[in-house]
Order: sequence, then structure tokens, then C-alpha cells
Amino acid sequence: MDEVTFKSDTVLSDVHLYTPNQRHLMVRLNSMGQPVFLSQFKLLWNQDSQTDSGTMGGDHRDVPREETPARTDSTGSPPGRGHSGAGSPLQAGVHAAGQEGTGAQLDEDGDLDVVRRPRAASDPDPVWPPRDKVHPMILAQEEEDVLGDEAQESSTHSIIKIEHTMATPLEDVGKQVWRGALFLADYLLFQRDLFQGRTVLELGAGTGFTSIIAATAAQTVYCTDVGADLLAMCQRNIALNSHLTAPGGGGVKVRELDWLKDDFCTDPEVPFSWSEEDISDLYGHTTILLAAEVFYDDDLTDALFKTLFRLAHRLKNACTAIFSVEKRLNFTLSHLDVTCEAYDHFRACLRQLEQLQDGQLRFAVEPVEAAFPQSLEYERIRQLELWKIFVEPGT
Repeated sequence: MDEVTFKSDTVLSDVHLYTPNQRHLMVRLNSMGQPVFLSQFKLLWNQDSQTDSGTMGGDHRDVPREETPARTDSTGSPPGRGHSGAGSPLQAGVHAAGQEGTGAQLDEDGDLDVVRRPRAASDPDPVWPPRDKVHPMILAQEEEDVLGDEAQESSTHSIIKIEHTMATPLEDVGKQVWRGALFLADYLLFQRDLFQGRTVLELGAGTGFTSIIAATAAQTVYCTDVGADLLAMCQRNIALNSHLTAPGGGGVKVRELDWLKDDFCTDPEVPFSWSEEDISDLYGHTTILLAAEVFYDDDLTDALFKTLFRLAHRLKNACTAIFSVEKRLNFTLSHLDVTCEAYDHFRACLRQLEQLQDGQLRFAVEPVEAAFPQSLEYERIRQLELWKIFVEPGT
């Protein structure tokens, strides 16, 4: 019998891990055979009354929250959910053993003996409630507007509906929603006046979440990535949220932009290609560039910075690039320690760009203080960072 080898190249999104009370409805399979979910994200603001960042400022602790995402424990369930402290697994184990008092149960070596919740409710009369089961609801084609009723019921929240996947190979991670995109979107909502009437270019847009947020204030947003399947998902998400586009704006244009190529694809036979008018508008009016959670591979990070450098030399106006990154900790065999190799490479690229001696342009880099209000429901962890790159004429 051949030796059995288990392999896995699946990358799991964290969007559903940090929104435990969120519904993620499976609506279809994409062309790759991957399940596509439809999720709704609440914006804790009223578009009619918020016209600039000043009206959205203030301490984020004062922002009304309907549902606060709870941190999950090792079992994947929020701590305390479904049982009180008196019915916790540890104490239940103590009482089941017939011990008196409030002392913790110890094993024969004196170590703490933790009684874990079972993976299945096989006990007909369990001491504690069984683990909650999650069953994604599969929608029929004619039922896709089921989330729309909830959006109409709330007068203080806007709803963004996003189609996305939850688990993909590494090359398809753009089809997932990541915390870095939510973090950058929060900043865009806080600084709406910065994008008012502007032309914005997002690099590696993925599901298009950040581009949709930018379009609530910007004149035109170029939402770019690679792959016809991903860009089609982007286009669908933009159509689902067209009501959020800034009045009088040019909306969101989905285009292919490959960082590994020097030129735009202008072949009209290729889906999501560029027209000469698009390229002229991009070079002539773009002042804001965005990128969220795209710094996970060193080669792609290098390609992104080269693309930024190339575009900056072709843009007619000074511009600002805003990058969102999560500092991900990983244990590596090469270091035998916990490292942040992808993040460290990103920071090295920032330093190289700032130290670059270029007679035409000057690049200034500064971090963004993460004290702005939180307008989306997710877990804002301290590993999330924003960086601004100011591109100005050189001296």
C-alpha cells in the first residue's frame, strides 16, 4: 500500500472568524468550483448626514454598535456564549467528579485538568450545551434579494453586500475579505473629504470592498486586479452596491492591472481591458492610490512597489498612496522562531523607496495613527497598520 501523504494549500479567510454572529449565505459556485458566499457588512454611519470627515470624527468608543464581534476561543465559539460562568466546562468537570468546594480539578501530577467541550453532542444528557453548529444557507437565484429587506429596515446603517469565498488556494486569496481591507475602509470613511471628487486607483482590489467605500466620495475609482474570475466577482459586487456611489461621480471602473507587466492591457477582446480614454484619465487625474492586504509574498511586494514607482512617474499630479497591512506572526523552521518575514520585507521596501535618490520625484513615508473611529464591525487588532506615501516633485 502506498504511503498516504496529506497536503494542503488552502488559505482560510478570517472574515467569518471575527464576525461570529454574521450570516454568510452561499449563493453559487464560481467558475473554479469554489463556493461563493454573500455577506453583509454594516456601515455605522448615515450617508445622507455625513458629508465630511469632521462629522464622522470623535472617539471611536462613542460610535454606536449593534453587535460587537466577540473574540473566539480555541473551540471557535465566543467565550461565554451559550453558557454562564457557573456552567463553564471547567466547573462542570469539577462537579461531575463529585468534588466539593470551588477548587480547580487537578490531575495526578498536580497539573490543571481542563475538561473540553465535545466536538459533537453524542451525550444524550450533556452537562453543558453542545457546540453551536453553523450551516450556510443556500439561496435560490430568485431569493438573492433576501438581504435587501434588512438593509431597508435600518435608517442608521448602510449595508454593503459582498460576494466572496472563505477558503482558496494562495493564488486566489483576492477572492476573500481580509481585515486589512476593513481597516483601510474605516480610514476612508473617517477621511471622506480627502477623497471628495478625486480620482482613485486601487491596486490588488480583490473583492472590491475598499473601492466601493472609496466611491462613496470619490469622482472615479479604478478598481484593479488580475484574473477574469476575480474581476467578474468585483464587477458584481460593485453592481450590488451601486446605490452607495457618490452622486454625480463616475462610479467604479473594474480594470485588469498586472504588476508583473509594464503596460496596460488595451486589447478590446480581453475582458476588463483599458481604453485609451481610461489611461488618459488615470494619468491626468489620479491623486490617491490604495492597497490593502497585498503584502504576503515578497515577489509580489517587490512588483507592487515597482508598479507604484512606474505609475508615479507617469501621473501628472502629486499623489498619496495609502497601504494597509497586517503584521502576521509565523513560526518558521529556518529561524526556529516567530517571525514576520512578509511584513519585514514590506517595511524594507518602504525604507528603500524613501531613501531613493530620484531627481524627478521625492517619496516621503509616514505611519497613520490608528485612533480613528471604527465604522465597520470587525476585530481591530494592534497588528493592523496603515502607511502613507507622499509622492511629490523632486528638488
